[in-house]
Amino acid sequence: MADTEVRRQPVKQGLTRRQKRRLSRGIQYAVFVAAVAAVAATADWGRLRNQFAQTDIAGQMFPDVITLALKNTVLFTATGFAVGLALGLVIALMRLSSVGPYRWLAGIYIEVFRGLPALLIFVFIAVAVPLAFPGTEIPGGTYGKAALGLGLIGAAYMAETFRAGIQAVPKGQMEAARSLGFSPARAMVSIIIPQAFRIILPPLTNELVMLFKDSSLVLLLGVTLEERDLSKFGRDLASTTANSTPILVAGLCYLLVTIPLGFVVRRMEAKAQEEIK
Repeated sequence: MADTEVRRQPVKQGLTRRQKRRLSRGIQYAVFVAAVAAVAATADWGRLRNQFAQTDIAGQMFPDVITLALKNTVLFTATGFAVGLALGLVIALMRLSSVGPYRWLAGIYIEVFRGLPALLIFVFIAVAVPLAFPGTEIPGGTYGKAALGLGLIGAAYMAETFRAGIQAVPKGQMEAARSLGFSPARAMVSIIIPQAFRIILPPLTNELVMLFKDSSLVLLLGVTLEERDLSKFGRDLASTTANSTPILVAGLCYLLVTIPLGFVVRRMEAKAQEEIK
């Protein structure tokens, strides 16, 4: 009798795994909504609007913010990326060389320039180079110095990207090229490097985005009014107007370039994954 009553008692069951996931997501959504509501309720939107959203001040920035500041930023980035791309490829090949001193020199360069802040590299170019080589001018003035600074920074990262891409190409490609009579150098240039480029396009585009943001350090080189980048242009106008709206507009101009580039990177990564599958 007692055993029958025990068997008739309902068995208590806990939440299923699916129910636990739903509960966890619900709690996370609730916390997120509560945090947003708290920020929206406590922020002084009037002061923020007055400091960052003055349409008359923003209007004063056009068209110079596009035709001058954004153009200079893109030019600094493009030339720096070109220098970094060429130098990074050379350093990557040195890193993969069978000659010991080449590998050591490339390794030292990569570790030093990846370890130093970009700020110090620009200071070095602006101050140390003229002291070390008096009377020597870097071709291109500020644009040449900016290309050199950004190129030195980018090359250290691109070299490792190139090295990984070259090593990702199947070894059979080199062996097949050698069997057809290609020299090692010709096989590398004609067969291996083009395939490596396809592999490393997404990380190279990421590096382009990083250099685009690092171009704001060009102001350390001493720029003229016609050479100002987005960051310098926004800061100068913010100081003149005692308002932060120009800084916000400059930031939006950065996003105007970086967001499409980020979308391109994601598309290339997705395409690469599809090709692998």
